[in-house]
Amino acid sequence: MNQLRSIPFVLLILFSMLRVNAQDLPKREFRGVWVATVGNIDWPSNRNLTSEQQKNEIINLLDLFKKLNFNAIIFQIRPSADAFYNSKYEPWSYYLNGENNKPPNPYYDPLAFIIEEAHKRGMEFHAWLNPYRAVVNYQEYRSNPFPLTYEKPEWFINYGKNKYFDPGIPEVRTYTTGIVTDIVQNYDIDAIHFDDYFYPYKIHDQVFDDARSFASHGGNFFPENRDDWRRENVNYIIRDLYHTIKDLKPWVQFGISPFGVWRNQEDDQRGSETLAGQTNYDDLFADILYWMKNGWVDYILPQAYWHIGHEKVSYDKVINWWSDNSFGTKLYIGHGMYKLGDNNEPLAWNKKSPTEIEKQLELNHSLSNIDGSVFFSAKSFISNTYNINTALTDRFYTHPSLQPVANKSEKFTPQPVSNARISKVRNKQYLLSWDVIPENQSYQAVKFLVYKFKKDETHNLNKTANIIALTGATQIEIAKKDVNPGESLIIVSVSRNNNLGSPVTVRF
Repeated sequence: MNQLRSIPFVLLILFSMLRVNAQDLPKREFRGVWVATVGNIDWPSNRNLTSEQQKNEIINLLDLFKKLNFNAIIFQIRPSADAFYNSKYEPWSYYLNGENNKPPNPYYDPLAFIIEEAHKRGMEFHAWLNPYRAVVNYQEYRSNPFPLTYEKPEWFINYGKNKYFDPGIPEVRTYTTGIVTDIVQNYDIDAIHFDDYFYPYKIHDQVFDDARSFASHGGNFFPENRDDWRRENVNYIIRDLYHTIKDLKPWVQFGISPFGVWRNQEDDQRGSETLAGQTNYDDLFADILYWMKNGWVDYILPQAYWHIGHEKVSYDKVINWWSDNSFGTKLYIGHGMYKLGDNNEPLAWNKKSPTEIEKQLELNHSLSNIDGSVFFSAKSFISNTYNINTALTDRFYTHPSLQPVANKSEKFTPQPVSNARISKVRNKQYLLSWDVIPENQSYQAVKFLVYKFKKDETHNLNKTANIIALTGATQIEIAKKDVNPGESLIIVSVSRNNNLGSPVTVRF
């Protein structure tokens, strides 16, 4: 970058120190993508990459989703009882370098790296954990096996191809809480995110043998009520984790991405008009409604991976049910992007224009309780089936969007930016930059919205079409051709829980 040269004759800086009124708040939308590490689905692309190659893949993924105006990454940091970070509890993941407990060489911490890079781009980072899956394909030989499975064999149950922590053992819940505490304390994450795996999906003719833990910890539950006991075990861990997270860092969110059907209406009149083969309540023992009613989750993200018109579980019926049963909890919808263009899927996923995803997003935007979407998974955007990336940016994600407020109970209003200025970088580029007033963690400005308004245009911050950037940096480059004399740039600081500071205006 060339030496910056101040050009004070070009601009007049005006500081708008009035608070942003409610009617001026920009429309918010959660736009996320799951980045799966289990089985190397999305990252790293294989287990033989160098540290630098791993980093480059991260950068390329984040750049892609920034270009698509996404604002959140849900990254799988613990696919089983392993870690893509420097954990004091569990070994480095086999999926990182092809061997359990083998750190990157040259060393770096993938979690710290991707958090920093996501935040530079104004994106939230949601740390995706699987709470109970301990070993994937436990009979497959791997060097340096997970030592806890030998030290505490009573904690684990083999079921299907996998080994699971037994949710009925109180010490397991304590251990899981320790894992989450370690992450929240040591990394600047925006959320802890659990997927749909609590008790495992049922396998025909196989028994999840938790008879021993039920006998030891079943308390007053009768044998015929073991399912109620299992649900209570999951309730305990959700409640304890929510309060643990909020006690440590109240702005860190706790989100759950459950299977798309809570219960079928034929089993419970409160359920959805669906005929799902398994459900959260009856098979995974996850009573999502109970958690929302008690305020134990900040957002719910049901995996609605069916198409509109599915004969047993139709997408429209699923999301309408969740919209009617979110109990004030932020509601985002999970889309099965991986099905798009798959010839093994129904015809609905193979129609090119409009695609099934576009139809689903249109339906989402018609329901006021739905605050965003998340897509599984990242590699689907790399393949760009039916040119879906362009369809998203042309029709739905045309401009950057701020994420929803993370914690309604505590409002952390950041200070406005200071010393906003414009400098010439190159003949055809300007640099808009600003400073941040230091604050404590809660009130610190961590990202910034930048608007551009034409000369004499009303500065309506609710007009998302005027947003030109959502960034974690304290500067952006602007092409000279994109600004004209008399136009205004407005910078709005954003706190960790997505509250806004007062706007600051820079006028050409």
